[in-house]
Amino acid sequence: MDCPNELPVIDMLTFITDELLQTYRSTNDEQEKVGAITEFLRRLIEDNSIAKLKSLNVEFESDLDWFNVSGPISLKELQGKVIVLDFFTYCCINCMHVLQELHCLEEQFPIESGFLVIGVHSAKFDNEQVTANIVSAVQRFGITHPIVNDSRSTMWRTIGIRCWPSLLVLSPTGTPILLLMGEGHGKFLQEFVGAALSFFSQQGNIDYCCLPMQITPNCQPASNLRFPSKIARSPLGRYAIADSGNNRVLIVTSSGLVQHKIGGHQAGFVNGTLATSRFNNPQGLAFVDEHALIIADTKNHALRKISLTTGKVETLAGTGVQGNERIGGRIGPLQPLSSPWDVAIFRTRDMDMSFHLDERNVPEKTIVLISMAGTHQIWGYFPEGIIWWKFRKFEPLCCVALIGNGLEENRNNSYPQNAAFAQPSGLAMANDVLYIADSESSSIRKTSMIDGKVMPVVGGDRNPLNLFAFGDVDGKLFNAKLQHPLGVTYNDANNRLYVADSYNHKIKVIDTDSNNISTLKITSQNKTDLIFNEPAGLCLDTNGQNLLVSDTNNHAIHIIDVVTLIAKPFVLDFSQIASTCQTEAPKYLSKKLDNHAIKTLSLNLIKTISIHFSLRLSHELNFTKDAPQKWMLKTVSQSLKIYPSYGTLLNGMCNLQVQATNHDFSCVNSELFTIEFSLNLCRSNCCLIKRISVSIKSGKTIEEHIPTHNVNIHINQSNIILQ
Repeated sequence: MDCPNELPVIDMLTFITDELLQTYRSTNDEQEKVGAITEFLRRLIEDNSIAKLKSLNVEFESDLDWFNVSGPISLKELQGKVIVLDFFTYCCINCMHVLQELHCLEEQFPIESGFLVIGVHSAKFDNEQVTANIVSAVQRFGITHPIVNDSRSTMWRTIGIRCWPSLLVLSPTGTPILLLMGEGHGKFLQEFVGAALSFFSQQGNIDYCCLPMQITPNCQPASNLRFPSKIARSPLGRYAIADSGNNRVLIVTSSGLVQHKIGGHQAGFVNGTLATSRFNNPQGLAFVDEHALIIADTKNHALRKISLTTGKVETLAGTGVQGNERIGGRIGPLQPLSSPWDVAIFRTRDMDMSFHLDERNVPEKTIVLISMAGTHQIWGYFPEGIIWWKFRKFEPLCCVALIGNGLEENRNNSYPQNAAFAQPSGLAMANDVLYIADSESSSIRKTSMIDGKVMPVVGGDRNPLNLFAFGDVDGKLFNAKLQHPLGVTYNDANNRLYVADSYNHKIKVIDTDSNNISTLKITSQNKTDLIFNEPAGLCLDTNGQNLLVSDTNNHAIHIIDVVTLIAKPFVLDFSQIASTCQTEAPKYLSKKLDNHAIKTLSLNLIKTISIHFSLRLSHELNFTKDAPQKWMLKTVSQSLKIYPSYGTLLNGMCNLQVQATNHDFSCVNSELFTIEFSLNLCRSNCCLIKRISVSIKSGKTIEEHIPTHNVNIHINQSNIILQ
């Protein structure tokens, strides 16, 4: 490696990482790639020029908050594991993309293989230092590996980490051996970890034991909403709500009556009917007309359309896999997208006048504008095709970058391709002006739909490279300060722009004539201040008199009178659609199970109850010693919250805490949840893996409250018997 010993440790690590990556990328042969990684590890052990790196003591402070584990973790106690430390901050779109890469890695290499991911949360914004907010982010993103809140960024500074996200790989002895910055390293990481586990296993350095994993409490929704995001209003006044945590879209009347639930709790990328289609963390939405809705299906990296007339969901653009293009231009379903976060509808006349005899009667065409958070740009989808800016021709059904060069900056410019955004996350149309919540620059900006010119409104900094100009200050233009705003909506009645200043937990309003922003003092019906928790979306009713706000981390919607600033809950009524007692996840399991059984229990769910599962084996079977005996909830009724959602058996037993989320829960003969057990068993002459599942159904509700119910499962070689 011949790494200069006088380099700082972080530069030394970057040097040897770049050296490996160059060798890795110089060949297309998979065996040669693995061989290069193995040779790298061998030389790493023998190389004395990196003594400074080998002597670095990487350890967590003792007083930090941890998530997803039953207690604090010490890296010294984890020797024997190949560990990836993911330095992230939960607002960062690139960090969100890395989470998906790490999830694939964890599926391929479980903890029992000797591999472990630990998230090291090093906050950018003040709001992200708060433990409760990190808990919400862990739940919202579905993270299940251990996470530590390094609120003082001590480890970040000690090692010399420079950017989000950064992935630091530790050897089984705790030595830093690799540093990857940014996203897009998924395939390389899979090959590196596989080669490292093989290499260190041959050295006898891998520990195959499990960890006391425990999912963060309260992951089930506390109501019929879970982390609601954007809200859109149709021309006649009904609403669409992105129920992001439940991976679905709700169509709701102005009074709160839910007309359609589209999607379901289980994420997926499925077109089809309103009942069978699936989304993955939908965020932005916009009505094209009363019966057609466009969806930014964020984690599917796709643009979707819901037709309420035909009852169908289709994909307009995106392949379901994250792209990284900054130009685009292909026909929609062939064009990869990157974390679309919001959408808006703009209509304009076609500049091709040759087809129109009467120039005064040129029909308007629809353009779907997309805040492409993953590439820091504004894109457009063209359903009809059009000739537009400077007579540029856009083909029908194409999806293409319109504004922004893809650099992560707060750069305003008269030329759209020279402007730059920093994770644009909210859009609002106002005649020929598009307002943009540019979250990572903590600013609100606007662009002209006549020529693409990008201009400041409030927040941020005059220096386009300064993405740390955030705070909570009312005022004008750059003197105002916001903190990671996510939502905007425009009121035609008074030319005001309402802003969800998400990380300041406030709703603010901008006078668009003066570019001055002020905070709304919103109170509840009992005259106390209304406390938001990272509101992410908002929209006005047809009269511009009431503002609906998604109080995202409080799992609620508020409706606010814009004159009196008094808020009341926007209560959803699910009574006229399919019962919420029925699980919305598809009733199939990913792999064929050996056995499935159904148990009916008569329950009284006024209070929390416990359900004990006890697994007993026939005389010819035994639990394999030291092997994990795992269980996981596969489906859960939307009317229940159950904790925990997965774990390992202790002496063949597990215990669930079950509670109804609505007081009138009384769904007889409906499926409450399904639990799956993955067992490692042995007989006298061989070992086997057995997978079984049990569905719990509700019987007749009993008046007496029984706090504990037992489900005894007897397992033999061929079947299971419930008692």
